[in-house]
Amino acid sequence: MGQRISPWAAMAAAAMLLAGCETTDMQMGSQSAKTVATGSAAGSASANTSSALEKCASPLGTVSLIENQSAGWYTILRNEYKLPPTSNLLRLLIQQSNCFVVVERGAAGMNAMSRERQLSQSGEMRQGSNFGGGQMVASDYGMSPEIVFSNQNAGGMGGALGGLVGGRYSGVLSAVGGSMQTKEASAMLTLIDNRSGVQVAASEGSASKTDFGAFGSVFGGSAGGALGGYTNTAQGKVISAAFMDAFNQMVISLRNYKAQTVQGQGLGGGGRLGVDGAAPPSQTSAPQPAPARRGSSTQK
Repeated sequence: MGQRISPWAAMAAAAMLLAGCETTDMQMGSQSAKTVATGSAAGSASANTSSALEKCASPLGTVSLIENQSAGWYTILRNEYKLPPTSNLLRLLIQQSNCFVVVERGAAGMNAMSRERQLSQSGEMRQGSNFGGGQMVASDYGMSPEIVFSNQNAGGMGGALGGLVGGRYSGVLSAVGGSMQTKEASAMLTLIDNRSGVQVAASEGSASKTDFGAFGSVFGGSAGGALGGYTNTAQGKVISAAFMDAFNQMVISLRNYKAQTVQGQGLGGGGRLGVDGAAPPSQTSAPQPAPARRGSSTQK
């Protein structure tokens, strides 16, 4: 007569099987970190910044965030995951990196600035408030984020564990393994020169995390509650890590940036892939500013 296996022994065996699979750190590319977007930034100074964030010695220019709120991924982000706009996260990462100076171009921020100018023009503001024209800073570049895919459960081990052990406790082990949820996300960033419309840089980032979100249901509410601490926020953390990975990849490329050129002509002059009967390509350039006029002086 075979020995009977107790439920606790079966659960202990499941824990041993899962020990090699459990990951508690966020996997961002080949690096891991518990948190990926943390701390603060004020001007060029930052505090408690993630050590995984790539940084620049000085800013490369000004940048505004362009978020396509009509895209499918954005609808899922807000409606299904209940997450705030990705621009909030990117603002922090960009300023902490010191690679760009962020300028406001969001609808809410622009409305607020327009309201202050309207108040100034109405005469309601104090004298010296200085909301006159000519003070807005131009956005040299526009950065567009996009979530390529986001998988809430890229793979479960419930059936594998139950089939591996078998017997009357296979259902328990299946529940244990089924609570393992691997969350994955892939994100892209594109950087556009706002004056020319030329794409300056593009990058992709990814992240994944394995979580025991429903493990507490096997033992009861109190026994396993702590193991499900990431259940409600894990997907957001993975998406954040994917965007940091994408931003890091972009910064690494920008350090070695070299402008693309079309041999023998400027950009948009016709291209080198000519067609029969087409006009020959021409050299293009941006208009040069008019020379400043010298002020005349009268000797007395």
